[in-house]
Amino acid sequence: MQNSALWFRQFGQPEHVITLEQAVLATRPCGMLRVQMRYAPVNPSDLIPVTGAYRHRVAPPQIVGYEGVGIVTQADNPEYVGCRVLPLRGDGTWQRWLDCSPQWAVPVPDDIPDLLAARGYINPIAALVMLKKWPVNGKTVLLTAANSSCAGLLAQWATMQGAVEVFGVCRSETQMTTLRKNGIKPLIINDHASLRFAAQQVDVVFDAVGGNLATLLLTNLKQDADFVSYGLLSGQPYDARGCAAKPQRFHLRDTLAVTHSQEWQLWFTELWPLLAKSQLPEVKLFALEEWREALREFSITGRRCKPVLAM
Repeated sequence: MQNSALWFRQFGQPEHVITLEQAVLATRPCGMLRVQMRYAPVNPSDLIPVTGAYRHRVAPPQIVGYEGVGIVTQADNPEYVGCRVLPLRGDGTWQRWLDCSPQWAVPVPDDIPDLLAARGYINPIAALVMLKKWPVNGKTVLLTAANSSCAGLLAQWATMQGAVEVFGVCRSETQMTTLRKNGIKPLIINDHASLRFAAQQVDVVFDAVGGNLATLLLTNLKQDADFVSYGLLSGQPYDARGCAAKPQRFHLRDTLAVTHSQEWQLWFTELWPLLAKSQLPEVKLFALEEWREALREFSITGRRCKPVLAM
């Protein structure tokens, strides 16, 4: 049997260095689950390592992809066979077959559809854990990249948690309309006066952008405000020199490195009911062979659909 997988064997722009490769499917290692993948979304966290931005901890050759859903086809324990799982923290998910350790395979409840389950890891777990570490009950919250999937979940769950008000930074009037519908007070990224005023009011900032935007917000935050940096979409660092508030970094990989598998599984037990009643963007499906089209869709400014690879 042949396996198809999307590899990167050197750093560079994803569309230039990712290749679709076929190879004979090896024998399943003892103790591992063999999973036939169904769907895997395209996220910034999948593509940024390909560029070499995290070369201190990610090195090629590797198969791309950090999340997705599949069905167990082989296992030492026959009870696993036929179960839907998220096969995580092992080989990349942008392939048709992969092997996963049972301790990191997350069972998917029957009432969670495949296309929701496929997106149930990177953004949802990051949002869930950040709100555990920096609870927002009774607080005013500001989100950058407010139209992103992670920020969307942060906004919804912060409101459930009891946030008084949620501001969201976006790039266009069209995005402002969407944010308002979701109960978020929109701020345009180039309206520096409004950003300064909002920063002076907020208690918690969840920043996925970095660069000049993060520096502006940090400069105007109260001393006791929390500034949580969980991404660097701008590709530029922020400058915290002379700021009253002190930035704190959140990276899911670092958190997972010190998390026991039992706690990890409990996170998902808590996550599934939250995810089931949350609003996520619609998906647009692409065959694995159409990965270039999926990347082009992903790069569209103002995109409203989540590209998902169908295996």
